[in-house]
Amino acid sequence: MYDLGGQFKINYDKAIPNPDSIIQGKTYRITILTERLIRLEYNKNGVFEDRPTERITRRNLKKPKFEVKEDEKFLEIKTSYFRLMYVKEKNFYSGKLNPTANLKVELTDTDRFWYYSHPEIRNYGAPNTLNEGYGKKKKNKTKFIKGLYSIDGFTTIDDSKGKIFLENGETVDREVNGIDIYLFCYIKDFSSCLKDYFEITGYPALIPRYALGNWWSKDYSYNDLKLKQLIDNFQIEKIPLSVVLLDKDWHKRPKLKKGLGNTGFTFNNDYFKAPYDMISYLHSKGIRIGLNINPTEGIYPIEEYYDRAKEYLETDETGVIPFNILNPRFVDVYLKLFIHPLDSLGVDFFFIDYNDKNKINEMQILKRYHFRDMNRNYKRRPMVLGYNSEINPHKYPVLYSGKTVVNWDTLKKIPFHNASATNIGATYWAHDIGGYHKGIEDDELYTRFVQLGVFSPILKFGSDGGKYYKREPWRWDIKTSTIVKQYLNLRHKMIPYLYSEAYQYSKFGKPLIEPVYYRYPHLYDDVLYRNEYYLGNEFFVAPIISKKEPLINRVIHKFYLPEGIWYDFVTGKKFPGGKEYVSFFKDEDYPVFVRSGSIIPLGYNENLNDTTPPKNMEINIFPGRSNLYKLYEDDGVSSLYKKGFYLNTSIDYNYLPNNYTVVIRAIDGKSGIVPERRNYKLVFRNTKAAKEVVIYENSLPVEDFKTYVEGPNFIVEVNNIKTIGQLTVNCKGKDIEIDAVRLINQDIEKVISDLYIETDMKEMIDAILFGELPIKKKRIEIRKLYRKGLEKKYVKLFLKLLEYIEQV
Repeated sequence: MYDLGGQFKINYDKAIPNPDSIIQGKTYRITILTERLIRLEYNKNGVFEDRPTERITRRNLKKPKFEVKEDEKFLEIKTSYFRLMYVKEKNFYSGKLNPTANLKVELTDTDRFWYYSHPEIRNYGAPNTLNEGYGKKKKNKTKFIKGLYSIDGFTTIDDSKGKIFLENGETVDREVNGIDIYLFCYIKDFSSCLKDYFEITGYPALIPRYALGNWWSKDYSYNDLKLKQLIDNFQIEKIPLSVVLLDKDWHKRPKLKKGLGNTGFTFNNDYFKAPYDMISYLHSKGIRIGLNINPTEGIYPIEEYYDRAKEYLETDETGVIPFNILNPRFVDVYLKLFIHPLDSLGVDFFFIDYNDKNKINEMQILKRYHFRDMNRNYKRRPMVLGYNSEINPHKYPVLYSGKTVVNWDTLKKIPFHNASATNIGATYWAHDIGGYHKGIEDDELYTRFVQLGVFSPILKFGSDGGKYYKREPWRWDIKTSTIVKQYLNLRHKMIPYLYSEAYQYSKFGKPLIEPVYYRYPHLYDDVLYRNEYYLGNEFFVAPIISKKEPLINRVIHKFYLPEGIWYDFVTGKKFPGGKEYVSFFKDEDYPVFVRSGSIIPLGYNENLNDTTPPKNMEINIFPGRSNLYKLYEDDGVSSLYKKGFYLNTSIDYNYLPNNYTVVIRAIDGKSGIVPERRNYKLVFRNTKAAKEVVIYENSLPVEDFKTYVEGPNFIVEVNNIKTIGQLTVNCKGKDIEIDAVRLINQDIEKVISDLYIETDMKEMIDAILFGELPIKKKRIEIRKLYRKGLEKKYVKLFLKLLEYIEQV
């Protein structure tokens, strides 16, 4: 067996099932992995598989609670979630006429049941790609594959043909044919289904902290000067940048009969004279670098280490070393001679630009080798960017959705795409902000793409190489560039929150994105509301995916808010939940909401691009409910967090209408992870100025602090506070909350105010819209205004707005 290295070795012990959880006969083996998860094996020769597979690597779980009743012929197994009935030694599949005759699994307290060969037609699926499509009429298409979420309350993973892991990390085909299927019986408890899925496949990877910042990518021939100019422009414009991803022209490219090849691993010295210096420059600016690679065309003589590779690998008749990811010797040479030298230059990660739907297994293996190879160095946390190879995509983040068209149709598909990815446990999808190519560059579309990206797990600019693709914010008009800059700065400040939520996903399997239809299943059938999603524990996003109404220069946007009290994150307006709304959003507005009591930790460093745990914390706190938020931090780039090098800080908000307290204290981890001292800006949203503020650092009173009012917010600033310790801020006042309930009539008043109509006419319109006439007579009066000089387009507009007026 070829020794690829310790980083590739597979733990066989974890794959061996707990013998106390097994019920076995001559031809069948049933393993109760959890109260919701069953492994069903059938083999006519009584041969069963205990080795790990590409998909399933852990089966040795704690014995769950279950009951077994059996006699010589029948077997019954019960848990709190299901009841399994099986005719012993019979094939699980008993034929089309009566498929439940031999094996049937009933879901507890429901009329639903599963049988082998069940079609599972109510499975909602999960996205695989979002690309340009095929054929004469190309459209952006989202290809869906089978997922875990089903309104039946059950789903399966068929691992009967899953490739086997050898202990050195290679994969081989199974020697024995049979049935090997995993049945999830979760009923309505999908969060537990996800947890079970992660238990047997591996929990999601914790991505590096910098990956949650702003990415830049373009299919453009950058060189030392042009790359520096790009970075300088971001700096001049005061726009944070975390990642630069270089496309294929960074490396030497072989000359082929039909142009240049895409493969290559040696920096092109015509573009980058000293690659190490270039990468060091980026790192000094707080920017990480990724490189586009695609080894599938093979290794050409242009490579620096080609001659050494020939000593170990054979070439074809043209002198090219063929790509063969199934050959461990090729993998060993490929990584050591072509990837490790790039690692030594300081490259942070790779974009594996390989997407062949006919070779999906090779895609998976290549991503896995790259990811696990990064584990050889604990100082660099593994991450790859690549296409979805469908097997455990949560383990090899980040996923790339493909080259999309610049249009509104692309934007419309992304929210549902991102939310539905949770159906396979995946979270980190990278879509090219604005679309990748073709289409028409449009400032409104660009702005809405950016805003959606800010409230998504990954924000990646990317486009084709033409000079008229405008992804740089400063290339747009002043209004567009100003809005985009504000949102990109907000995104960078959100990293403490996003990283804490990413940790919850990695550690406990709590999705970073949760579609609204998980909690409100009836919304799945509504093409607008099903796009809504929770982003982490605190945010709720109702994306804008349509153009604005030109006359009012606003988007008329319908959205649904879940039960509870919600606040517009930007304006602070209050919305009682459990109902539908219509609102009017300007270009600078975006429908992002937080529930009462929400705690949103934001932060920034002196270095604009710095993504390390910040010295300056801004904590937004919304009134109405006590809450506790755990801020998770580590170095963000290494794997030392697995050895206890992290810090958990609790932010405890105790709310009373006239007396509220915030306690910030380190509760778990090690010192030295975050700055020794921090500056805190506590922003109490929709809150009146407190009459009395008392602050303690540990048990000592703090005298040097600042309080002030900014709009509807009360702010407390206190600096130079030890992070390993406790900060207590107590505020007292009377009826502290500003009850800024949002009213649709006020929104329409603002619309009227902004219109280019004579003021006297505005007064007449106002009197009609908000008067006491019944709605039918209001329509008549609006139409009469045409005779008084109101243009027909405005008549139509106000007739439409009448639909939204609140009738008192």
